[in-house]
Amino acid sequence: MAFGLLIVGDEILSGKRADKHVPKVIELLAARGLSLAWVRYVGDDPVRITADLRDAFASGDIVFSCGGIGATPDDHTRQCAARALGVPLALHPVARDLIIERMRDIAEEKGTPFEPERADNLHRLNMAVFPEGAGIIPNPYNKIAGFYVRAPSTSPEASAAAVYFVPGFPVMAWPMIEWVLDEHCAHLHRTQHQHEQSVIVMGAMEASLTPLMELVEARHPDVKVFSLPSVDHPEWGAHIELGVKGAAAAVAPAYALLMAGLRDNGVRLGPELVR
Repeated sequence: MAFGLLIVGDEILSGKRADKHVPKVIELLAARGLSLAWVRYVGDDPVRITADLRDAFASGDIVFSCGGIGATPDDHTRQCAARALGVPLALHPVARDLIIERMRDIAEEKGTPFEPERADNLHRLNMAVFPEGAGIIPNPYNKIAGFYVRAPSTSPEASAAAVYFVPGFPVMAWPMIEWVLDEHCAHLHRTQHQHEQSVIVMGAMEASLTPLMELVEARHPDVKVFSLPSVDHPEWGAHIELGVKGAAAAVAPAYALLMAGLRDNGVRLGPELVR
């Protein structure tokens, strides 16, 4: 299964807030031997959000959607998810009860009467309105649940595909994503993490190295070759970090072939890196 990330909110695209989700999701996945395949950013535009969610449901991937699940006028994600799926919205009874429990907690903390029928409290129940058939994601920060919907599919191989919707606030989103990874995706965790081995190549052009890269991938299809050029490194100047990544057992022989080819080409090599 591939993992994707959809980040919703004008505040990210305008620069009012800096995105912190991408590096954290990469970290959470990597701790479980997994990796992020793709990321999309979208503003608070219902048409675009709906289109991106249709793509997410059709992707066959496990997708985390961060942001836009509140109940203010600029929160559209819940409605767009229902529209993308072609299903109605419905009040989720467990999510509703959690919101009521949260109302009671706040009243006790403030020493004020618990008034669930008050207009603002009734409005808060909109945060428990999800696409019909959704499951919930517990929120340890304030009990306001997120939700998930399995992707429509007739393929048994794609039965784990789903979009998981969490708030935009990192303090809520990150433990909720971690819960999903451990409760819904534990069967995908890998004990053998991805391994990388690379070398700094100086004074060479990527075009001249491409045949060697293609040769390594052709002979070792279980690894990926990568090339990361840099033009202004403070120590190495213009250079290319050239390497291979994959399972440790597959990386070793592929990297040996890569290094042999570089030496045969007489290129100038800098330090070797292992991750």
